[in-house]
Amino acid sequence: MTPQRVAALGPFFAFEAHGADGPVEPWRSMAELLDRPGALAERVAGSRGHLAAAGGQPFEAVELRVAASVTQLGLVARVLSPAFGVAVLDGALFGYGLREARWQPTPGGLFPLSLPARAPVPVAEPAVLAERFAAEVLDGPVRELTEAFAEFGVPPRIRWGNVASAVNGAAAAVVRASPQLGVRARELAARLLDLPPLRGAGTVAADGTGFRRRSCCLIYRAAPDRAGGLCGDCVLSAPPGVRDKA
Repeated sequence: MTPQRVAALGPFFAFEAHGADGPVEPWRSMAELLDRPGALAERVAGSRGHLAAAGGQPFEAVELRVAASVTQLGLVARVLSPAFGVAVLDGALFGYGLREARWQPTPGGLFPLSLPARAPVPVAEPAVLAERFAAEVLDGPVRELTEAFAEFGVPPRIRWGNVASAVNGAAAAVVRASPQLGVRARELAARLLDLPPLRGAGTVAADGTGFRRRSCCLIYRAAPDRAGGLCGDCVLSAPPGVRDKA
């Protein structure tokens, strides 16, 4: 595995590699989002301000939980995508924790990311790879981030729906970048969506090419009059009769 191979799948997969001492400033530990008082609130406030400006509204017009949900989705998508890319490319587990990860907290989800320079662990059986990915990545750094957003009033159903959406988004990005990897990417995503902690957060079409989450990330509510567009996988864009409440 090389970071360059993984980065070829798209910008959310890109990362640098660092040794045991970690890179120096301006790199910072991602664990600050959990450990430094106010750090996560600052990140949410930044997203809230951006969403408000995009809609030509005052800061307070965007609900706190909406900004928090959007922030969480961007963070977990960035954190899980490199591991997802390695799993698809090499059939291997690349695990890391928030205290090992380094970032430069620029606005948006595409912040620079640096991860430990360690060799991924080959896992021959796809079902076992999915189980280990769920245990070490989804139940590791992704869960830490996801649970931290409870303080902003984002319900668990939405938070884990965001993670499911991020997994599906990673698979879709792989398909766009390398269609020959499409079967493997979709298979991994479908297996992850059928395992705890994502079981029940969304549904995959019978042919494996479509996904619908069972919640809403709430971003439509950031627009003036709560009249924004819906994401392609949103439950609210489903036909009547199959919608769940966000």
